[in-house]
Amino acid sequence: MGFLERAFGLSTHNTTVATEATAGATTFLTMSYIVFVQPAVLSAAGMDFGAVMLATCLSSAFASILMAFLANYPVALAPAMGHNFFFVFSVCGAVAAGGMGFTWRQALAAVFVSGSIFLFLSLFGFREKVIAAVPESLRYGLAVGVGLLIALLGLEWGGIVVAKPGTLVGLGDITSGPALVCIAGTFTIAALMVMNVRGAILIGILASALVSIAAGYAAFHGVVSVPPSLAPTFLQLDFAGLFAHPQFWMVILIFFFLDLFDTVGTLMGVGLRAGLVDKNGKLPRAERALAADAAGTVIGAALGTSTVTSYIESAAGVAAGGRTGLTALVTALFFILAIFFAPLAQTVGGGYQVPGGPMLYPAIAPSLIVVGSLMLSLVRDIPWDDMSEAFPAYLAIIVTPLALSITEGISVGFIAYSILKTAKGDFFRVHPAAHVLALIFILRYVFLV
Repeated sequence: MGFLERAFGLSTHNTTVATEATAGATTFLTMSYIVFVQPAVLSAAGMDFGAVMLATCLSSAFASILMAFLANYPVALAPAMGHNFFFVFSVCGAVAAGGMGFTWRQALAAVFVSGSIFLFLSLFGFREKVIAAVPESLRYGLAVGVGLLIALLGLEWGGIVVAKPGTLVGLGDITSGPALVCIAGTFTIAALMVMNVRGAILIGILASALVSIAAGYAAFHGVVSVPPSLAPTFLQLDFAGLFAHPQFWMVILIFFFLDLFDTVGTLMGVGLRAGLVDKNGKLPRAERALAADAAGTVIGAALGTSTVTSYIESAAGVAAGGRTGLTALVTALFFILAIFFAPLAQTVGGGYQVPGGPMLYPAIAPSLIVVGSLMLSLVRDIPWDDMSEAFPAYLAIIVTPLALSITEGISVGFIAYSILKTAKGDFFRVHPAAHVLALIFILRYVFLV
């Protein structure tokens, strides 16, 4: 108890070990869906399911422990939703399908490099300068676009939205078994969230998995076992292949900005709820928190998973009374325990091959649909009465899901922002880096796309 008091200042923050432990368990329940979702997503790029699951748990635990002791914040970390889909579909996707054609080993190297840059900037206090270069409206627009992208993929994985000649996409057979499981799971999660049930997403995933097993849409692999091998993904970083690719700089840049947006937004959001923001609107020890986040990304890439970042679900732990890093430490311990549940993760995220059709994930899809809806709330923060701010954000929102690419959403957003601000006469009021990025994205379309 003495150590915990000295390390986290429990009495100073008017909290107790019991309260922090409850808050840490609550945070884990609200974000533990990533243990099942992450390996299911990254395995679509050819990565080993069990190794990704282990890398997810270990990197989440490592980063959360760093956050606990470096910044003393009740914020847990894990591989970010949205970043994982960018990793698989935009970066590792086939060029013919709109992807960039990187291998997953090259993509991991890009995550490692972007995390290293983020760590360097965090250690030397360049955060404010980097953030100033990115228009706030575009940050919100991109987050909303990513939410729609995640929701679209959830609808596809549930068999609710399918490819349709002529209209590209359309409503699938919603009376099919997998679609009904997805619909039931989605409304189960939504209903539990309406009732403020802790761990609503996790409960919905497990309930959908049970139904899928009973209906033959999932194979039962067991519940607990020794941890899977990390060898298939550990240190599998192809730096030579990354830097030989003509779009390596684009991938690193977008990974970096996505991590920066998510981290700053989450820390401010959770910090406000936890009363950590000072009277000047700033977070004390913010650079330490950013360093923990960046270090988590670097270690995560080395282990074999996509960008690790702070989770907004940490707000659930704050609502349960969490005020210090002990909350994050307890969450980390739960992630360590989760490494023994690899068979359960394989059961939930293994997928169902429709005879003559696509691979569906009826147990995972509901969580994607619901998480996508949560990200749409940021649309209210876009200044819709200013066309020079609203239209670029709108393009980022609409292009991201329709092009199935976060890259394209960012690109058209920056280009539109620079053009419209210039037309408005505000060219010199915009950070120069925003215009430079717009020019780079234009050149990318001219010479690389």
